[in-house]
Amino acid sequence: MKRFLNQYKLNIICSFAAIALIIVCWIIAYYAVGNDYVVPSFQDTLKSFFVCFGEGAFWVAFLFTLLRTAIAFLISFVLAALCAVAAAFSKVFKLFIQPFITVMRTLPTLAVILLLLVWTNAKAAPVIVTVLLLFPMIYVQIYAAISGVDKDVLQMADFYNVNKKDKLFKIYLPQISPAVFAQVGANVSLGLKVMISAEVLSNTYKSLGGLMQSARSFLEMPRLAALTLMAVILGLIFEIAFAQLKRINSKWQKGGCYEDRKPL
Repeated sequence: MKRFLNQYKLNIICSFAAIALIIVCWIIAYYAVGNDYVVPSFQDTLKSFFVCFGEGAFWVAFLFTLLRTAIAFLISFVLAALCAVAAAFSKVFKLFIQPFITVMRTLPTLAVILLLLVWTNAKAAPVIVTVLLLFPMIYVQIYAAISGVDKDVLQMADFYNVNKKDKLFKIYLPQISPAVFAQVGANVSLGLKVMISAEVLSNTYKSLGGLMQSARSFLEMPRLAALTLMAVILGLIFEIAFAQLKRINSKWQKGGCYEDRKPL
């Protein structure tokens, strides 16, 4: 317990030290450049940061960006899970889908957004781009997790005629979920960053990216920096929040896995 508390305190100290260093570098850069249109002051940025919370337009944009990110992530996750399961149990399907995964992982984001703006609209383009980026990444993660399931446990389950339902909920899911849950926060955070970037390029109405584009157009640099800071903090919040899934999963894994149990 004492070791855990010491590690926790060390993490907090290191985090605050890193934040303090970033702020100091920001202030130094501000005075070194001496131009508010290049590097806005930290004080003005902080003021704009809190002003945003009192604006109805900000909350509407914030919620629409979160909604688009959630939709893109759910679509990516469901499609990736289905394809990963199919690829894990069918070599033909794995060979079939691999070229698509390779192509999607190498697509240039900017070029794709420009094409999608011609084919679709400023609301749909950011969602599609985010899906194209997240899908291959999540597919690889889930496929690797399925491939890593303990073969000895599966053989034991077959030997003792464990039904498919118990195999799924007490062998596959408990062993797959740690690797999947460990990446959810990072995937959502990355999806949010890509979504906002795509919204900026698309100048999407009612979005954080759209607000950033407007701030840039009117040279409101403190507001632009404040919105960027907000996107960074939001991504960190997602990673920390989804990290709690590991704790839930660990309890499930202890109660569900057939490992270290007596044969049925």
